[in-house]
Amino acid sequence: MHFFSFSFALLFCGLVLAQDEGGSTGTEGNVEVQSCFPDMCNLLKEFGAMTEKLKAMETRLKDSETRLKDTEIRLNNSENQILALRNKERTKVMFSAAVGGVGALGPFNTDTTLIYRTVITNIGNAYNQHTGIFVAPVAGVYYFTIFFHAGGEHEAKLYLFKNDEHKITTHDHKSDSETADNGGNAVFLQLQQGDQVFVKLAANCHVWGSSYHTTFSGFLVSKM
Repeated sequence: MHFFSFSFALLFCGLVLAQDEGGSTGTEGNVEVQSCFPDMCNLLKEFGAMTEKLKAMETRLKDSETRLKDTEIRLNNSENQILALRNKERTKVMFSAAVGGVGALGPFNTDTTLIYRTVITNIGNAYNQHTGIFVAPVAGVYYFTIFFHAGGEHEAKLYLFKNDEHKITTHDHKSDSETADNGGNAVFLQLQQGDQVFVKLAANCHVWGSSYHTTFSGFLVSKM
């Protein structure tokens, strides 16, 4: 629309000038037209040049806005990554618990989940002292240890489970010559949120419960 108006104005100026040059009668009115319209044509030419400059400036402004939006998106992504790293660092999960009680625990006729009732540390509250079960609050790699102390009159054997999977064992045989047995084991486990880890006392075996001899511990190494 601007281009059409600009072209029409130039054409009109050209026609007026041509008419004035070809058919001038020397009257005062023709002199006024001849002196007026060339100025208007020059003004329209300048207006057209300014219009082109404005269009170029608008294009550069749009390009700048696009680059600014891209920068904002990258900045938001960086902020989200920083927040994720901070949340990862804030996730602390670690516990240690002992069987507790007095004297020996067991033997039982069947494999029995061992409940470590004396909680020493339970950061993150992922271990349940009433069930003996650790439930992973987040997906990641965890480290677990089990230790026991037992008398020699019975076999001592503990199993560590991840859900229904038997993962590690610590074991000592019955002995008439040894009055006390000790054992332990450790493992790294990759867990999903909600996975359960617990310890079972094998059938016909026992462990010593008092004085914090038999313990179950674990902690989150790294989130996945």
